[in-house]
Amino acid sequence: MEPPLAAVFINMHRHPVTSTRPQAADFAYKIIDASEWRTAVAAGGYKGSADDLRDGYIHLSTGPQLAGTAAKYFCGQRDLLLVEFRTDDLGTELVWEPSRGGELFPHLYAELPPQKALNVRPLTLDDNGVPVIPEGLA
Repeated sequence: MEPPLAAVFINMHRHPVTSTRPQAADFAYKIIDASEWRTAVAAGGYKGSADDLRDGYIHLSTGPQLAGTAAKYFCGQRDLLLVEFRTDDLGTELVWEPSRGGELFPHLYAELPPQKALNVRPLTLDDNGVPVIPEGLA
């Protein structure tokens, strides 16, 4: 499965693109503000956060990557949701690319389709303000 041409073009100066899904990466997750998610559901698609729009793709994480993502990017933020997607449902626009520490992360070069969400869970914060990832995902 080849990545979409747009993904190859966007990434050709940063690093090689891979479409090879890491083992045990059947699911991808988006941590999102609840009001942004409600807007996305009403609109039928999520175009991305300010960071997503800046980078040209929607940042997602696998289960084992969630705790690091939550701590680095969402500390102190309330009213967050964890939205789960099956990676196969996101199509060829889902590209696996090196990010933190060279680890492959799922990046979606398309709108995130709310109708494909498997689960939507509210996230609480721990005593340090870090979103708590549900057991079994991290």
